[in-house]
Amino acid sequence: MHATDIDNYTQGIEQWHAGRVGRLTAADGWLSLIGLEWLQPGANRVGSAADNDIVLTAGPAHLGVVTLATDGSMRIALDQDSHATIDGKAVSEAVLVDDAHATAEAAPTKVAFGTVSFYVIDRDGRKGLRVKDSEAPSRKHFLGIDSFPIDPSWRIEATWVPAQPGETLEMGSVIGTIDKYPVPGKLEFTRDGKHFELLPVIEEPGDAQYFIVFADRTSGKETYGAARFLYIDPPKDGKVVLDFNKAYNPPCAFTGFATCPLAPPENRLDLRVTAGEKNYRGSHH
Repeated sequence: MHATDIDNYTQGIEQWHAGRVGRLTAADGWLSLIGLEWLQPGANRVGSAADNDIVLTAGPAHLGVVTLATDGSMRIALDQDSHATIDGKAVSEAVLVDDAHATAEAAPTKVAFGTVSFYVIDRDGRKGLRVKDSEAPSRKHFLGIDSFPIDPSWRIEATWVPAQPGETLEMGSVIGTIDKYPVPGKLEFTRDGKHFELLPVIEEPGDAQYFIVFADRTSGKETYGAARFLYIDPPKDGKVVLDFNKAYNPPCAFTGFATCPLAPPENRLDLRVTAGEKNYRGSHH
């Protein structure tokens, strides 16, 4: 690259990084997580008092009751003194829609009380309350993101090898689930004279970008041990830009209440990727 191109590239990465920090530190971003509470079949009393089935770290003493039916459907009945809202409305009860059954037009049902809110996540059939607080200590005392110096040499043009129809990749998660994702193709690239391969996946049908969960020789040392994430644009003329300067930490690097995927064996690189985000120095889990 010429000096001007390097300056423009560096500025672009810095802007991307600023956007990344903005999303992470948003009032409802990953740093606002304060709980992940799994529901049991039947009635689950929820609130901050010790006599609840699910004890929240913030909120009213008795918020209400979440009932999980045998068919997986859920309802919430709020305590009359909870002062909580459901999707912004002052109603006493409602059906709860989890993230697996939400749509682009309808988000998961949000129950809010003060600075705290929750919605239900579905992980392999298990239903849990994802609890957020805009005043969470992890958000208020965020220490920033440490990254390797921006290095244009880690912007690599990889060769695209289309996948066979129906090809999938299994990825485990930090909570022990295993998910299968469609594989659109394979990335092949060279670094330091050696050949490497990565398998991206399609997170959701129709996504504009492909998703890579990878680990490398820095994982568990300079970088987060479980994995780092990276997005790529679909191939053009059989090539894909693989920019490791945009490799970033999963939510689990910042909070113990997330359910992140782990790098599959196929994406564990025998290479030190000294680009992108480093370990979060505020991590205590």
